[in-house]
Amino acid sequence: MSKSGGNNQPVDRYLRRQVLGEGTYGVVYKATDTKTGKTVAVKKIRLGNEKEGINFTALREIKLLKELNHPHIVELIDAFPHNGSLHLVFEYMQTDLEAVIRDRNIFLSPGDIKSYMLMTLKGLAYCHKKWVLHRDMKPNNLLIGDNGLLKLGDFGLARVFGSPNRRFTHQVFATWYRAPELLFGSRQYGAGVDVWAAGCIFAELLLRRPFLPGSTEIDQLGKIFQAFGTPVPSQWPDMMYLPDYMEFTYAPAPPLRTIFPMASDDALDLLAKMFVYDPRQRITIQQALDHRYFSSSPSPTEPGKLQIPASKGDALEPKSSDQNQQGSSPAVLSPPGKMRRVMGPEGYT
Repeated sequence: MSKSGGNNQPVDRYLRRQVLGEGTYGVVYKATDTKTGKTVAVKKIRLGNEKEGINFTALREIKLLKELNHPHIVELIDAFPHNGSLHLVFEYMQTDLEAVIRDRNIFLSPGDIKSYMLMTLKGLAYCHKKWVLHRDMKPNNLLIGDNGLLKLGDFGLARVFGSPNRRFTHQVFATWYRAPELLFGSRQYGAGVDVWAAGCIFAELLLRRPFLPGSTEIDQLGKIFQAFGTPVPSQWPDMMYLPDYMEFTYAPAPPLRTIFPMASDDALDLLAKMFVYDPRQRITIQQALDHRYFSSSPSPTEPGKLQIPASKGDALEPKSSDQNQQGSSPAVLSPPGKMRRVMGPEGYT
């Protein structure tokens, strides 16, 4: 982290150009790095007090991003305190996957969808290789540059995993992308939660709309069971022992083909493996990358040939105020408007 002090303070390096988004705890603005001439995005977070936990969330994000270096993970260029605020400087990203999905002027071919999923899974595979759970996978956290490259952003909820007895809060991910083990209150989970969310994103690319838009956690479970059938013990033996488990009326699973009529057989097979109820049997990200879907025809579209909106907000439908859509967030990174220190009732993070 850069140190401020003297006449040449780090903040002076970044020439502020325009505000991209504002929230309760700070602002995101577009700026020019006077040292390199490049456009950057600066997330300015008011540190507040320790009870709010804002500083812990931001510092955790800084620590993780400094350790993650991959073509499909957003780059944290600089971080420094100034005048009671923490400044995080990121590479500037033009838009995000949510904007692409919702832009009806953009036609998403099977090759385009495959390309976006390939880049998403490559970024996630690197995180998991480094024993990092993202825990906030959703389309508007998948950032896209003007070169078409997709990168994972917003690591404020990310955590290191792998310790056998490590317990986490289950209140992570936007509800629409939350795995069933989290909805049943699991405090001990692994990379499968990111896999489930990635499956939801895959489905959203195919449908051009949110796949499982539950209004509450109970409704979310209902949406999941409606799509995949009610799980039974033979499918998921451990579910009955989860803290918030409850029985639902049994409903059989409809064929996936009825939900995704235009998807290829390989796409449906990969989706089915990403949506396995038992997280121990769910496909891993690396196994997903090795799936025949990515080697079969058509080939993934080259990133530079992907269509992207001219700018965030152009040709878009009005944004929902739902927590899962997160208002009119800037594309560069999740804004500080919903910055939070997520803790479960027992204090797990």
